[in-house]
Amino acid sequence: MKDHMGNSLHLKSLNHISLLCRSVVESIDFYQDVLGFVPIRRPGSFNFDGAWLFGFGIGIHLLQSENPEKMPKKSEINPKDNHISFQCESMGAVEKKLKELGIQHVRALVEEGGIQVEQLFFHDPDGFMIEICNCDNLPVIPLAGEVARSCSCLNLQTMQQERPMLQQGRAI
Repeated sequence: MKDHMGNSLHLKSLNHISLLCRSVVESIDFYQDVLGFVPIRRPGSFNFDGAWLFGFGIGIHLLQSENPEKMPKKSEINPKDNHISFQCESMGAVEKKLKELGIQHVRALVEEGGIQVEQLFFHDPDGFMIEICNCDNLPVIPLAGEVARSCSCLNLQTMQQERPMLQQGRAI
């Protein structure tokens, strides 16, 4: 059976996500003012409108839609929709800020083995779902082993090195 934990593509980390926008200017304001991303230089050779932002070790590339009026509009906040999730230090501070900014959001709670994870879901200006959570509370437990870590402490390379030890004597 294939080694599912292998890194055959030699991946290192998430670099960026790209989001199609009705208005790049409005989206820059949102990602900068609400989430704390910083606009960064974008290659001048691109022949389309957009912007790059960076924060928390990842980039967000905003792409201006050629037909913004035809982009679907989402109004319902559905935690089961596509989204990007950020961990935070204080769920209370996040919710207070969202209320101050008048950003509609939905709260959710996940419980596993007595551990609780709080979640807040809301949309960016184009309806893309954002989740803010205290996901570090929930350990990351590989299906093939016994190693447990929190999300922010997870080191894929360490897990890959430990996997052969976990597989000894097991049919996977």
